[in-house]
Amino acid sequence: MKRPSSRVVVIALVVLIGLIAVGAVPRLHQSAALQRAAAPTVPTVTVMTPSRAPAAADFTLPGNIQAVQDVPIQARADGYLKRRFVDIGDRVKQGQVLAELDTPELDQQAAQGRAAVAQAQASLAQAQSALQQARAALQHNEATARVNDITLTRWRELKAKELVAQQDVDNFQAAFDGSRADVAAAQANIDALTASANAARANVVANEANLRRLTDLQSYQTLRAPFAGIVTVRNVDEGSLISAGSAANAMPAFRVAQIDRLRIFVNVPQTFVSSITPGLSTDTVVRELPDRVFKASVFSTAEALDAASRTLLTEIRMQNEGSVLRPGMYADVKFHVTRPTPPFLVPTTAVIIRSGPPAVAVVGEDGVVHLKQVQLGRDLGSTIEIIAGLGEKDTFILAPADNLQEGARVNSVPTTQAQRPA
Repeated sequence: MKRPSSRVVVIALVVLIGLIAVGAVPRLHQSAALQRAAAPTVPTVTVMTPSRAPAAADFTLPGNIQAVQDVPIQARADGYLKRRFVDIGDRVKQGQVLAELDTPELDQQAAQGRAAVAQAQASLAQAQSALQQARAALQHNEATARVNDITLTRWRELKAKELVAQQDVDNFQAAFDGSRADVAAAQANIDALTASANAARANVVANEANLRRLTDLQSYQTLRAPFAGIVTVRNVDEGSLISAGSAANAMPAFRVAQIDRLRIFVNVPQTFVSSITPGLSTDTVVRELPDRVFKASVFSTAEALDAASRTLLTEIRMQNEGSVLRPGMYADVKFHVTRPTPPFLVPTTAVIIRSGPPAVAVVGEDGVVHLKQVQLGRDLGSTIEIIAGLGEKDTFILAPADNLQEGARVNSVPTTQAQRPA
């Protein structure tokens, strides 16, 4: 049997290989496509680095205008309004009489106080007179005791010579002992009367102090302005019953405010606290006077931030030029500050707001995402200030996806200058 030639064999092998290739290549392409579809895709994101905000910054904060001094004028004694000399809106000088009170009960108490002082002084004089009498009696008893002592000595000498009876000596001994007892009794009486005189003197002092108190209260029958200002409140009319200021729910008769100088309290955010110092110039604007800017300056600060709002209570003081401003007005205070270390500015879209603290997605050199918690400053619309948590060389994602997680891999594409938000 004749064998096939080698040429035929080669042709057959080529045909066979071609058939296999025709059937296998599509399957390989299909498998590769399936593998590519199953493999996770690495998203491409736009990244940028943070830029510093300008050192010079202006910001405006709201506040209420208040008088530098604004005090209620209350009576110190109960009574009736006898005369009223001012009304709301009247300008008053320091010490000017605002009203006079009629205080009949206080007047009676003062009269009783004067009578009590007189009675106490009379009791003191009586005690001092009794004390003087007791001292005179003591001197008399001491003299009698000395005489009895001398007499007893003489009779004892006579008895020693048997010139007198023992009974006579015993009688003089008894007289001497009695006189010594009288001296002791007189001394005890002096001590008692001295204590009584001291008590009477203390009673005089107490009654005089009470009378001075009542007299001082009578001086408050005239209500006076404590400083120059304007009457902003009047709650009484002639004949009104006036209650003392110490009484519960006592309503002030007047209220006087000093409006030539005004103050405004504002809460400064933590971002600008380091730039707020006494003497810093500010501009104050009232909406009702849009064409006027009132110059003011920082007077003082609380030197401590509120733990809840992270703001610094700041007092602004200003001159009320032309007396056009009124206490209680709403005002806007514009600050002009230069920050030594301005915060970073990032696009608002770069900040991730979820259940926890705000964060920024920072991409490392290895393409791994790290969610850095940051502290936010002012929201400027398209951009927002980052006070802390972000580094100058950190590369962050411009617009992270909502489902972006810590540790995710991304392909980062730097943003162009034209793409940077203004």
